[in-house]
Amino acid sequence: MTFARLPGKDDFVQFAPGFGQRYLVTIDVEEEFDWTRPIQREGYSLDAIEAITDFQTLCEQYGVTPLYLVDWPIISDPRGKEIYGALVREGRAEVGIQLHPWVNPPFDEEVTQRNTYAGNLPPELERAKFYRLRDAIAEVTGKQPIAYRAGRYGIGPETLNLLREAGVRFDTSVRANFDYSKAEGPDFSHYPLEPYWLDRRLDIVELPVTSVYWGLLRRQGPIFPFAQMAGLTKSLMARGRLLERISLTPEGISVTEVIRGIDIALDDGLPILNFSFHSPSLRAGHTPYVREPADVEAFFDWWHQVLSYLASRDVKPTCIGDIDAAILR
Repeated sequence: MTFARLPGKDDFVQFAPGFGQRYLVTIDVEEEFDWTRPIQREGYSLDAIEAITDFQTLCEQYGVTPLYLVDWPIISDPRGKEIYGALVREGRAEVGIQLHPWVNPPFDEEVTQRNTYAGNLPPELERAKFYRLRDAIAEVTGKQPIAYRAGRYGIGPETLNLLREAGVRFDTSVRANFDYSKAEGPDFSHYPLEPYWLDRRLDIVELPVTSVYWGLLRRQGPIFPFAQMAGLTKSLMARGRLLERISLTPEGISVTEVIRGIDIALDDGLPILNFSFHSPSLRAGHTPYVREPADVEAFFDWWHQVLSYLASRDVKPTCIGDIDAAILR
């Protein structure tokens, strides 16, 4: 599944002098479900919905304005309405759209692996689900959201037309250096890490989620899936210092690894480092990365160490509003 052509050298976004290198914190705010079982429309929980307030407190300690990408179960819940409406009204956070089609009305499709990627749906149905969610967020926050992330990074060939129509000017659905095509999703293995124009005329920018390669073969990063098919496991490639893919996330990536990834991204001149994670990881027992109460403490400690390291490298936080203001058009 392809959502847009690969950008050319003239498509990369240029920023105003003084913007430098910044980092953006994005959170997939969503319901909890069993990641080891087939996805279902029913049976999810919202136990972690209020845990976001602890993470918000941490962000404010470091001057971070997080971008919460909320989905339908969150924004249709009274607690979600109260939390995210207040954060936006008080200017403490930004809220964007995250479309999980299987739990987002209207429910006119069968729940299959293919249909969990919104970009695979018929355009009319993708549009109907998108607008139901967009309008709910706007009603709760009092602002039209201008940032989007497709759930499971499932952006499709008609999604860009939808963003154009809705006035959404920032997409962050591309997880660079990942390929989901075996699961009938998109292939981002050849897409760049730098922000680029999806539509310069209508002012739509892609802010890819950051994953870098480290190791002797890092300049040959696209061979990563082929090396795995040849029998070289990720751990074997990493131990041999041949090739390791490092995502800027606390989910499954250690502090040591992520600092290595930060250094690579900065050395490569990446203007925006886009960190991400899933909100259920803020409460024990809802994701593979945070199983026990001690894991929650470790999760927050990860952020303290990483945000402190970014400050020591003089990398400042940014937000969609700041990025928007710094883009040279």
